[in-house]
Amino acid sequence: MSSLGPGAGCDCGLVDAHTHWVPHQFPAYVGQRKSVAWPSMAPAASACDRNVMLDGRVYRTVSDASWDARRRLQEMEPSGVTHQVVSPMPELLSYWLEADDALSLTSFMNEELAALVAADPAHFTGLGAVPLQDVDLAIRELAYVVETLGFAGVEVGSNINGVPIGAPVFDPFFEACEALGAAVFVHAIRPAGMERLVGPAPLQQVIAYPGDVGLAAASVITSNLMVRRPKLRIAFSHGGGTLASLLPRLQQGWGVFPALRDSVLEAPAEQARRLFYDTLVFDTPTLRHLVARFGDTQLMVGTDHPFNFHDHTPVQRIEAAGFDADTTARLVHQNARRFLGPLPKKVTTP
Repeated sequence: MSSLGPGAGCDCGLVDAHTHWVPHQFPAYVGQRKSVAWPSMAPAASACDRNVMLDGRVYRTVSDASWDARRRLQEMEPSGVTHQVVSPMPELLSYWLEADDALSLTSFMNEELAALVAADPAHFTGLGAVPLQDVDLAIRELAYVVETLGFAGVEVGSNINGVPIGAPVFDPFFEACEALGAAVFVHAIRPAGMERLVGPAPLQQVIAYPGDVGLAAASVITSNLMVRRPKLRIAFSHGGGTLASLLPRLQQGWGVFPALRDSVLEAPAEQARRLFYDTLVFDTPTLRHLVARFGDTQLMVGTDHPFNFHDHTPVQRIEAAGFDADTTARLVHQNARRFLGPLPKKVTTP
């Protein structure tokens, strides 16, 4: 373990703001509809793994670290992580289900995840799921996961059935997040541009995910979300995806095109420095570039644990970047704790 990883539960330990969770089992579908894309679990080749099934096909094979807290702790130690922010596997957000079915599924997941967190709050913080295809239902479930389950906030997709999160229809939801002090973590889901990829299915995660996250972050800027909701804490996975490359063009366009200047109320570069981003870019020079672009107060560690495409050496990457001690402390734990906000003294389950 690196010297950057102090004892478990310490406020100065390495906080991993981007990890995922899958329940060991899903409940049977009890709704009235037919042919619903309801997830289920099936045995995998290894006794420690299970297959997440969607539409009768294996969506992903996951290890027992996805649901077993003891295994998660074992895998955290070598990476130097002392605290994980845990959110559902993004595909489980299930925006394509009818809203009442999605609420049933997300409510189950929120309560199961709350049990994991309540059993070990020194090591785990939860981010819940809400049926954002119905904003009113999403606001109700948001209040439940924050006020009753004690979660720090929620995970949302980069788009909701193709509608970017910066769209005005979601403003009441973000108003509620701001009012409740709920943190929002944006993760890529069913990204745009898949028809333009040439190669196997994993290119969705490798190439299309960062593209969709970049578009989502840009939509937040061009819709002036942070201007309207200055106290909102919202973070973007995968280093903000392509936003760092899009931002100079957006800033230049803001200065050139009157229509952009009239509609975007504050400079894009300034708005971008109000958002949070994880460090999940797998490259030290890119990490240095993100810190320069967005500010050292806005980046926090993210690994994508426990999936196979995750950063196993987040501490070493930060050390290799050559940041000073204050910047390192901000990236390692301070920014994540500021993003999460004050957590309740006691986490309860219903």
